[in-house]
Amino acid sequence: MSIHLIRHGQSAFNAVFTGDGDPMIFDAALTPLGQRQAQEARQRVAELGIREVVCSPLTRALQTARLIFPTDHIHVVAETREHLGHSCDIGQSPAALQTAFPDIPFAHLPDIWWHQGALNDVGVPVEPAEVFEARMTLLASTLRARDARPLAVVCHGHVIRALTGIDPDNCDIVPFAA
Repeated sequence: MSIHLIRHGQSAFNAVFTGDGDPMIFDAALTPLGQRQAQEARQRVAELGIREVVCSPLTRALQTARLIFPTDHIHVVAETREHLGHSCDIGQSPAALQTAFPDIPFAHLPDIWWHQGALNDVGVPVEPAEVFEARMTLLASTLRARDARPLAVVCHGHVIRALTGIDPDNCDIVPFAA
């Protein structure tokens, strides 16, 4: 049975980031375009017969998951978060997430579930490549061990690239070899 990796819709960070300087948009939410992308992806995903949904705890992924899977239980897994290198990759506490998404459980997350480490010149902790790669190895193993299939994983571009070698567009659905 299959695993489908789904990149989140366009975020406020995606909409303005040009590669020159961090626009300092923390835990970026979806833009109206990102919301439309997720709603359009819902139609494509409906044909896949998804039995379980795993999601990153970053807001843009949670919003995307909720738009694609409005009635399904969403399992938040911190290892699916983005490779931290910009402000948008810094998350919120489980309590803040619980307020924003009351129907999704977050109590299993530590208060700080994103990478903590050396700060870059704008004060954002940057996750070293080897730490990210180790996390992706663990994530791949964790996903393969999940029983419910077909499985959808709503996550991020760097995660999908690390797991598949594919650079996805917003709301692309990429198969993951289990």
